[in-house]
Amino acid sequence: MRIGMPFLTVIPFTVLLLLTWPRPWVARLTQITLVLAAFEWLRSVTAYIVLRQSYGAAWGRLAVILGAVAVFTLLSAMVFLAPKLRRRYQLD
Repeated sequence: MRIGMPFLTVIPFTVLLLLTWPRPWVARLTQITLVLAAFEWLRSVTAYIVLRQSYGAAWGRLAVILGAVAVFTLLSAMVFLAPKLRRRYQLD
């Protein structure tokens, strides 16, 4: 929203709504979206580090926090390996 592209907020809400529909392609689409989101976090953290370095500001804490968010987002894609979700989305 800060960059003037409010239509991008539709993507996560659409994925959330699709999760109510138990189909294998919904689970895979969600996983792909989460992996892409993790890479976007990594892209953002590198851009912010470069920006902070250019100002001579501290960037270590920023890197740790956003790096942890990227790892958590990436690991979230693995939730569909749980037996209950594999059954719900017919992934077996």
